[in-house]
Amino acid sequence: MIIVLKPGTTEREIEHIVKRIREMNLTPHMVRGTERTVIAVIGDERDLQRHPLAALPGVEEALPILSPYKLVSREFKKETTVVDVDGIKIGGNKVVVMAGPCSVENQERLTSIAQEVKAGGALILRGGAFKPRTSPYSFQGLGEEGLEYLSEAKRKTGLLIVTEIMDPRDMPLMMKHADIIQIGARNMQNFRLLAEVGSYSKPVMLKRGLSATIKEFLLSAEYILAAGNHQVILCERGIRSFETATRNTLDLSAVPLIKQISHLPIIVDPSHAVGRTDLVVPMAKAAIAAGADGLIIEVHSNPEEAYCDGEQALLPTTFKTLMSQLKRVAAAVDREI
Repeated sequence: MIIVLKPGTTEREIEHIVKRIREMNLTPHMVRGTERTVIAVIGDERDLQRHPLAALPGVEEALPILSPYKLVSREFKKETTVVDVDGIKIGGNKVVVMAGPCSVENQERLTSIAQEVKAGGALILRGGAFKPRTSPYSFQGLGEEGLEYLSEAKRKTGLLIVTEIMDPRDMPLMMKHADIIQIGARNMQNFRLLAEVGSYSKPVMLKRGLSATIKEFLLSAEYILAAGNHQVILCERGIRSFETATRNTLDLSAVPLIKQISHLPIIVDPSHAVGRTDLVVPMAKAAIAAGADGLIIEVHSNPEEAYCDGEQALLPTTFKTLMSQLKRVAAAVDREI
């Protein structure tokens, strides 16, 4: 349920409303908009029906949220959420590009790639220290050593860091090294992990699962918001289909659709979606045209020697050319890079 407050409602009245909600064993989530303040009330719907919340002082109306995902819906918050990551705003007019290698391999190579993608126009460095791999014999990442390398690359270049978490027990390390915590496709429905990252005040990038519907995708985001963290960025990275010509099938229709039904920003990962270097560039352009708030692109200085996913990594020179082209695409849809 959404409680819409009257204009001019006092802080004392708001405190009273929040107190009453908690006394009902319900959870309040407040959003202060430019014109109105609303409170989403989450809990057992039977409890909501028994209590006349509209009768509380300062309440203009109490409306049910019809969608199964409450906090991520446009019903709860009509204004688009802008996630501010140390001054870099994701969800605003500027399209934010994240780039870097699939996995952190060594300090020298990571720093070199970071310098290249920064020169190309990227604002955030991506790199996996913990790698969820289909085979247990594939490279699994450098772990804490890789996080240290990311922090050093950040110190030298000024780029912010996005990297993936796989285990809730690694949250202290992530809080120390990461600016954005990535939840990978294979963990989209790892609800214990979602609740854990939701209990911290750190931006989260949630990737769509391999075969997840949009409803399932948004319900996973709901877990993070329900735990208290509203700094969530969605990421469309392709879904599994019958098609075998590409690694996955990039569902670009998800971008404008999600923007209609959710206030959360959404970016696109064309690299994992297509799995082919020659298709990353056109799909990155298409993602911006479709309304994506950002991109996350794999870049490697020597894809032939990459520890993983070299077949979908752009060379730094190709990335730089792409960035100049993306500026024109963004301008055509009234955005900027």
